Amino acid sequence: MPERKIYTSSRLWRKLKPQARAFRAEATPAETLLWEHLRMRRLEGVKFRRQHPIDRFVADFCGSEHKLVIELDGGIHESRHEEDSARQARFHELGFKVLRFANEEVIRDIEAVLAQIRNNLNRRKQLA
Repeated sequence: MPERKIYTSSRLWRKLKPQARAFRAEATPAETLLWEHLRMRRLEGVKFRRQHPIDRFVADFCGSEHKLVIELDGGIHESRHEEDSARQARFHELGFKVLRFANEEVIRDIEAVLAQIRNNLNRRKQLA
């Protein structure tokens, strides 16, 4: 069995778990659409989690096995550049590749978004 790495302390997990649940319950239409394509290993057989705590942040989608984080940006992100930069920097420090998509991009052209995710997954599989 592969080594399991823990990226969030138990104290932070207890704090972030209810927040992650709330985010899942209030998913945007773009998150719901993308989740339908990622859930149950539907994309390249990779297990994704949604609204998954990593360190002190909650990632929109996380493929832990391939260290891939997918973030969807809606209108609120226009005023949160510093926080988004800090999140992305921390994810990179932990070895995660971060893909960012605008909500509109997911809604408008889900196939192009899925193609980008597939390409990144395939590159990460080759590096492993």
